[in-house]
Amino acid sequence: MEEKRLMPVDLDSYKPLRELVLEAIREAIINGNLKPRERLMEIQLAEELGVSRTPIREALRKLELEGFIVMVPRKGAYVADISFKDIADVFEIRAALEGLTAGLAAERITDEELEELERNLVEKAEAIANNDLEKLVEVDTRFHELIYQASRNDRLTFIVNNLREQIQRFRATSLSFPGRMKKSLDEHRNLVDAIQSRDTMAARQLAEEHIENAENSMIESIKNEGLSEDE
Repeated sequence: MEEKRLMPVDLDSYKPLRELVLEAIREAIINGNLKPRERLMEIQLAEELGVSRTPIREALRKLELEGFIVMVPRKGAYVADISFKDIADVFEIRAALEGLTAGLAAERITDEELEELERNLVEKAEAIANNDLEKLVEVDTRFHELIYQASRNDRLTFIVNNLREQIQRFRATSLSFPGRMKKSLDEHRNLVDAIQSRDTMAARQLAEEHIENAENSMIESIKNEGLSEDE
C-alpha cells in the first residue's frame, strides 16, 4: 500500500477498538480501496488507522475467517482474490439462506415493517428513474436488511450479512448490467407481495430466484474484469 487509503478510527466511539478497526479494514476491501491480492502490512495499517498493531492483528485474523483476506505462510496477509467459483459458492449458500429468511419474514413481519418495505420500493424506483447507482445500491442493501430484521433470527442475519459482504464490491457492477435494475425492482415487488400475503413458500421461492438472477447478472458483468475461472 503506497498511498494512504484508510482514515483514522474514531477513538471516541462507543464501539470497542477492535471492532472499529475490523470494520474499517473490511469496508476498505469492500469499496475497493484495498485491492484483491494486495499485501496488508500491519505497521502501515496501524499508522493509517492511528492504532497499535494488536487490534490490527486481531482484525486480520477475523477477516481471514470471514474470507476477506488470506494468510500466506512466511509472506503475510493479502486481500483475498475472488474467482467465479468463489462467487458461485457464496450465491449457492446465500440463495438457500435468503429463502429461509424471507420465509420467516412472511411469518413474523410487523405492519410497520411492511410499510417500510413499501417505502423502500418507492425509493428504489426513484433511484432507477434518476439513474442514481450509488443510491440504488444503498436502497437495495436496505431492502434485504429489512427482511433479515423481520425474520427475527439474529444468527441467521449475521451469517447472511457476512456472505453478502464478501461480494459487496461487485454490487454496483451487477445492478448496472443492462435491464437488471428494473428486473430487480420487479422481483422485490413480487417478494413483498408474497410476504404481505404471509405466503411462506412463495416468499422462499421468490427470494431464492432473486438471488440466483443477481448471481447471473453479476457474473456476466464481471467476466471482462480479469477474474479467474479456476476451480
